[in-house]
Amino acid sequence: MKNLIIIATVLLIVGCKENTSNNKLTKTKEITLEEIWDKTFSPEKMNALNSMNGNFYSLLNIDKESGATTVDTYSYATLEKVATIVNSKDLEKIESISSYSFNNDETKIILGTDFKKIYRHSFTGTFYAYDIASKKVTLIEKDIQEPIFSPDNQKVAYAKDNNIFIKDFSRNKITQVTKDGKKNHIINGITDWVYEEEFGFVRAFEWSNDSKYLAFLRFDETDVPTFSMDIVGKENYPDQQVFKYPKAGEKNADVTLHMYTVDSQNTKKISLGDYEYIPRIKWSNDDAVLVATTLNRHQNSLNLHKVNALKNTATLLFNETDKAYINVTDNLTFLADNSFIWTSENDGFNHIYHYDFNGNLINQITKGNWEVTKYYGFNQEKKTIYYQSVENGSTNRGVYSVGLNGETKKLLSNKEGQNSAAFSTNLNYFINTFSSSAIPPVYSLYTAEGEMLKVIEDNAALKDKLSMYAMSSKEFSTITINGNDLNMWMLKPVDFDENKKYPMLMFQYSGPGSQKVSNSWNDSNDYWHNMLAQKGMIIVCVDGRGTGLKGADFKKSTYLNLVKFETEDQIASAKKLAERSYIDENNIGIWGWSFGGHMSTNSLLKGSDIFTTAIAVAPVTSWRFYDSVYTERFLRTPQENPAGYDENSPVNYAEKLEGNYLLVHGTGDDNVHVQNSYRMINALIEANKQFDMFIVPDRTHSIVKGKNMRLNLYTKMTNFVEEHLINKSK
Repeated sequence: MKNLIIIATVLLIVGCKENTSNNKLTKTKEITLEEIWDKTFSPEKMNALNSMNGNFYSLLNIDKESGATTVDTYSYATLEKVATIVNSKDLEKIESISSYSFNNDETKIILGTDFKKIYRHSFTGTFYAYDIASKKVTLIEKDIQEPIFSPDNQKVAYAKDNNIFIKDFSRNKITQVTKDGKKNHIINGITDWVYEEEFGFVRAFEWSNDSKYLAFLRFDETDVPTFSMDIVGKENYPDQQVFKYPKAGEKNADVTLHMYTVDSQNTKKISLGDYEYIPRIKWSNDDAVLVATTLNRHQNSLNLHKVNALKNTATLLFNETDKAYINVTDNLTFLADNSFIWTSENDGFNHIYHYDFNGNLINQITKGNWEVTKYYGFNQEKKTIYYQSVENGSTNRGVYSVGLNGETKKLLSNKEGQNSAAFSTNLNYFINTFSSSAIPPVYSLYTAEGEMLKVIEDNAALKDKLSMYAMSSKEFSTITINGNDLNMWMLKPVDFDENKKYPMLMFQYSGPGSQKVSNSWNDSNDYWHNMLAQKGMIIVCVDGRGTGLKGADFKKSTYLNLVKFETEDQIASAKKLAERSYIDENNIGIWGWSFGGHMSTNSLLKGSDIFTTAIAVAPVTSWRFYDSVYTERFLRTPQENPAGYDENSPVNYAEKLEGNYLLVHGTGDDNVHVQNSYRMINALIEANKQFDMFIVPDRTHSIVKGKNMRLNLYTKMTNFVEEHLINKSK
């Protein structure tokens, strides 16, 4: 790819105000922080829809007048509401519905309410079974997790207090499947903190297709080190949150697979050989065969095991290895003959493969120097696969279909911008969400052949509103750094004058496989960046080595040296951009959140000859403090690779601080612990360095909870940027 402009969008050119005195179109309003955080610029969205059997989907709706919640059925073909399945105002026991899930034949629903959050994705709640025909409501249990119907519709399995239970509605009986569950010791059927965060699932039990077996994972975290946080709250004495958190190189939970036979009420442990993790379990189309995924601790050798529930034995189905690491996905799909769809970076780019049930490759379905970014499903009747990819440029995503044989590939959506699909269960229709840096989200109904039937929501009102604001457009390009053409966008002031010099603020995340330079609609940070541009500065974002969607070699080039090459790329980009006549080389800053906070800290310390200012929000400051699964995937353990951990940890070279540094962290962050910032603070004190900090009580990693929290935070960040970059550049 050459160093040229890919896309140069002009943001929302319609609806500009006419200045009658000079007959020029002008945009006069300026963005304010209050508007960014009071949802003035929030686009209209579709409620998260759930595909149903046939050509239907359902939505959870809230009546704005009565406050009642309803589960409603809609037709994909017409987008019209077909029926209201259940209304909370008709239920004596349930004031409001927070969640719902159908059984297989959609004759019953599990309704959830009274949720209490545990971690990022997990919660407890009170759940009811609702019979659609009789309208009968039956309490399943209070304070439980992840209830799910058996395929025969007679039972519901759920977790409570670290144990698994089955409620049999036909006999009105509850059976306790496990009895050894104990907080911070044994968890049955629910994942521990690190599995939830890094492998992305909570429910660790699955019914067999014939409802005869329940496969589940058991976590023994007795020997996992404990982490604790004081929660200040509103009482005189703080509460203490105590949970098991395996940091890099420390003991993980011992995770084992078990098979429960419903009729005999007997549980057997399944031997899977040597492994460290079981990140997925999934039943095949053979009622008695479960497929369990295992990974070694380095996460570079993945096995699929065929588990025979009748014999309680396991045999190896498939093995994949990688010189660096393998990402776990939910893309494993079994076809009618139990052959399966699999996605892999085996040829250097993420693509779709077809294997038989003996693990033999049938064919590679997609090919090319581009990445498959989502797998949507397989239509058995049409022998067609649906997926999303970046084959029209790594900053764009399109929706495609392709035959199981790899032929007759077809683009179903717009070619450019971001396109994502929500398919009907039968894969006859999909609702496409399209946006670009110039166009807010547009929701449209398509057939599976790519024919657009109807625009559902185009956010015209938001377009009209924004047409009055003095907003800049993102200019997309590439910049050649350290031998690589890196994707970049730049945001200039509306009244940009190339004969003037402007301070520059760089924004990035930079984590493995991530992407911040994409042709997509604004998030809150984009509006903040535009507000800073209004104040007279240039904002730049560069996706350096280690980021995603440009092939495995590019992404995995940072393996064993996390943040080293990423930091070098940000520093080199800043220096190259500073050569431009309109960049004030003496006033260049960088900021980021989480991994990006680590990066901004490193860049300021190691790049003090170019960066004068940095903001780090919720940063990792040493990978020794972060969890085992994520960190070891990219660095291996500290015992094996101490240099990879320490040479790029800013707590080890705090004495290099020369510029202006703002450090922000929430004390209730159970993900990137405030310990990271506390260690950085101590290192800076010992080096006798002055800096600014904003430690926020009880806030989690997102630092969002509470009245005016984000407004207050971004006001502080704005003032810091103005003081140390904008004002000094005038």
